[in-house]
Amino acid sequence: MAQIFSPSADTWLRLALAGVTLAIIVAIAFLIGFVTSDYRTNVDFHPAQPVPFSHRHHVGGLGLDCRYCHASVEVSADAGFPPTHTCMTCHSQLYTDAAMLAPVRDSLANDKPLHWARVAKLPDYVYFDHSIHIAKGVGCSTCHGQVQRMPLTYTANALTMGFCIACHRDPAPYLRANEAEVFDMTWKPAPNQRAVGQQRMIERGIAGRNITDCYTCHR
Repeated sequence: MAQIFSPSADTWLRLALAGVTLAIIVAIAFLIGFVTSDYRTNVDFHPAQPVPFSHRHHVGGLGLDCRYCHASVEVSADAGFPPTHTCMTCHSQLYTDAAMLAPVRDSLANDKPLHWARVAKLPDYVYFDHSIHIAKGVGCSTCHGQVQRMPLTYTANALTMGFCIACHRDPAPYLRANEAEVFDMTWKPAPNQRAVGQQRMIERGIAGRNITDCYTCHR
């Protein structure tokens, strides 16, 4: 009876199976790495803006409160962008002829809003409400990072599902004791932070609620 396969066929088959298995493992590892990479999650993303606004100067240097520009953050799902007249409150008196502020002056003169590029982006299928997080005691820097140190604003954290779920599963370490701390960009957890957070959960009606339900973020 004629031999169909050569003596080395079994070896080649094993090598082929090993190669396919290795290729699948590498492909999965690549996909996982890509999905969680800074490139995919926009970490350190600096979008071009109409004016090179510096949070380091305005927040870290001058001490402006977040709500001065993001006026709707406590009452709306969207934190909001500052209208031109908010900028001109100061810049009608300071740096009035600065070249970099020409777009601001033109915006006011022509009654056309500046189109700021969004830095922190979430997918369209994710529902996020700034006001409820602020009301419950989650501070700005928890998600946005040390904005007061940023000459140009960038994405500090990978705002992935895992990032959000980690907080929803155990909110206590992230909840601040009062409103002043919520907007304090230099806030650091207290030594008894878990006790503070748990008390905040009781006060704000978080304790006993299942905030990891799919409907919480996907509506």
